[in-house]
Amino acid sequence: MKTIGILKNSIQEYAWGSYTAISQLLGKTVPSDKPEAELWMGAHPKAPSQVYYRNQWVSLLKLIETYPVDILGKETADKFSNKLPYLFKVLAAETPLSIQAHPNRIQARQGFEKENREKIPINAVNRNYKDNHHKPECICALTPFWALNGFRPINEILEHMKKVCPNALEPEREHLRDHPDSQGLKYFFQSLMTMEPERKNAVVDMAIRHAEKMSSHAPAYQWMVKLSNEYERDVGVFSPVLLNLVCLSPGQAMFLPAGELHAYLEGVGIELMANSDNVLRGGLTPKHIDVEALLEVLNFEGREIEILTPRMTGKAEGVYDSFAAEFILSVITVKEGVAYTGPLDRSIEILLCIDGEAGILGAGEKDPITVSKGMSVVIPAAVETYGIKGNAVLYKASVPV
Repeated sequence: MKTIGILKNSIQEYAWGSYTAISQLLGKTVPSDKPEAELWMGAHPKAPSQVYYRNQWVSLLKLIETYPVDILGKETADKFSNKLPYLFKVLAAETPLSIQAHPNRIQARQGFEKENREKIPINAVNRNYKDNHHKPECICALTPFWALNGFRPINEILEHMKKVCPNALEPEREHLRDHPDSQGLKYFFQSLMTMEPERKNAVVDMAIRHAEKMSSHAPAYQWMVKLSNEYERDVGVFSPVLLNLVCLSPGQAMFLPAGELHAYLEGVGIELMANSDNVLRGGLTPKHIDVEALLEVLNFEGREIEILTPRMTGKAEGVYDSFAAEFILSVITVKEGVAYTGPLDRSIEILLCIDGEAGILGAGEKDPITVSKGMSVVIPAAVETYGIKGNAVLYKASVPV
């Protein structure tokens, strides 16, 4: 395959999804019949995109298997075993997703092999590792986007926990005050996660009563109350005071490396991630939670979050700095007098138009492909170069080369 192809993508319907956001993007009937949570663009075996190729719709996964070097480029094909290394998404969260973390490469390989030895079926509810890959990811806001990302600095955790639990968790808080380091934070978090049900219920109830009184003072307390309304007596309601609470403005992004406990709470965003299914959950979910496995992968270093904005590499493209070998996210804005020319040295790229209309013309092709809001295309590595003209905003997923 050596030509640009229009994509047809799958929508994942999860309970936390939106009835409006993805439908509006795609120009479909609003509201949708079911909550639409994610639009997947890529070659994930669960739901690969379809490419319009030689007058028919063909699975991008199958096309890559058939033409790996043409589509991926030799370097990417060799490095990632003839597989597309990323999954590109639109994520629409009407209600909060589960608190979760992802393993690094070594942890993923060891965890996958361990569960294989234990003969846990790949689709079992208690399976943590679906593959042997890590899963760094990047989220970029299309609307105001609320999220949790990594543990707060320990002094902030202690301050918030004292306010919401003034008469509870004294031994645990005292231990963290005496050991304000990663081991102390690990012990504190493990203590919360393993409380006896009766004590947990009493502590959570107390915390929410105090959070309600303070909810007008800080978003963290507002979110504790919101989470409690969704997941009553779930220890995950503490997450807004344990983790960094972030509201990304449209166009802002953040990177989530392996081992960082996080959750997406509300909003619509572009998500780009390594092509893995490995998730270890820590709350706000009816799904399987393996505390022991979660503790093994978490980073317990309190930190502040770096908010990413696009770094302009030309008049039309802004790149979000990537810390992953699998992907780079960028935004392309074309208008009158400002066109875009694709790089000569590149791998496979997937482009999604989120606003306006533009023509994409590949080298050697006679007619441009017209894309408008909600349309996406795949540009194989074998397309020597391409240009975009019009009046549009597009997000681009690519592979570092």
